[in-house]
Amino acid sequence: MNRPTIALAMMDGLADFAFRPEHWARLEAVGDIVDRLPLTGFDDDRAAEVLARTEVLIGHWGCPTLTTEVLDKAPRLSLFAYAAGTVKWQVTDSVWDNNLLVTSAAAANARPVAEYTVAMILLAGKGALLYAALERDAAAKVPLDPTRVGNLGKRVGLVGASFVGRLVIELLAPYDLKVAVADPYLGDDEADRLGVERMELDELCRWCDVLSLHAPDVASTRHMIGAAQLAALRDGVTVINTARGALVDPEALLAELVARRLAAVLDVTDPEPLPADSPLRTLPNVTLTPHIAGAMGRELWRLADLAVEEVERFAAGEAPRHPVRRGDLDRIA
Repeated sequence: MNRPTIALAMMDGLADFAFRPEHWARLEAVGDIVDRLPLTGFDDDRAAEVLARTEVLIGHWGCPTLTTEVLDKAPRLSLFAYAAGTVKWQVTDSVWDNNLLVTSAAAANARPVAEYTVAMILLAGKGALLYAALERDAAAKVPLDPTRVGNLGKRVGLVGASFVGRLVIELLAPYDLKVAVADPYLGDDEADRLGVERMELDELCRWCDVLSLHAPDVASTRHMIGAAQLAALRDGVTVINTARGALVDPEALLAELVARRLAAVLDVTDPEPLPADSPLRTLPNVTLTPHIAGAMGRELWRLADLAVEEVERFAAGEAPRHPVRRGDLDRIA
């Protein structure tokens, strides 16, 4: 077994609660930690000294971008294990040109997002979010039909069979719901295996009672939920977005919500954060949370578990469990 040299890079103070004592012990069992104090930048003398010795770099939120100049300072670097979700803001072409192995904890971050999503789907189906708005203001105009509340037989439309989308499917299995998915990369055989119906996006919008978004923010998905898709939703449908705000045309969504025709649960918005005077902050048919669906607090330990496992596998000469490749960037969040 190889004993690689290990360093960390992330925002100041994050390692104190993102990594537990057992994570440090596991790292020390398979490698030599160059410096337990994570790097917060790559442009000072300490960073140059640490990078020169590092074979494995564990990144997290706030990890600076791995540019050509940074990689020139790290000639021994072989693995970048990211202990969070998307690596789009950390990697550059130089990472792939230098044949670095890249892994991500996106699969671990998907779990809390899926849990949040399922909770909101069930609450929306029950009408609980809109009833809560009426408890605050009995005169509030909300798209609530008491004869249609309840989750029995409700139609849940998922946009994207991503890590999160697939976990949502799994977690919804015990409930009496119908689930369909729109995803250009999902074939009929895979949809059958997942136990869902595959639909095109516009068909899904016409069909569903709840529309939940789980697609990546790439050029082809920007504003994929536009005026036409929102208009296709029946009165009273709830739109849930835990993915990226850019998936939805913000002006078209606002128009529908101001008209009180639809409801929304928005953990992400465009722009983010919203202006202080945004109507979305006060509309009774909108549940707004500040990008909290992903890993927070204790949930960060799950991300650390995955990143440390990737380091252990690297030290043992084993293939990574969750690699990220250059070609994946056009399809991941």
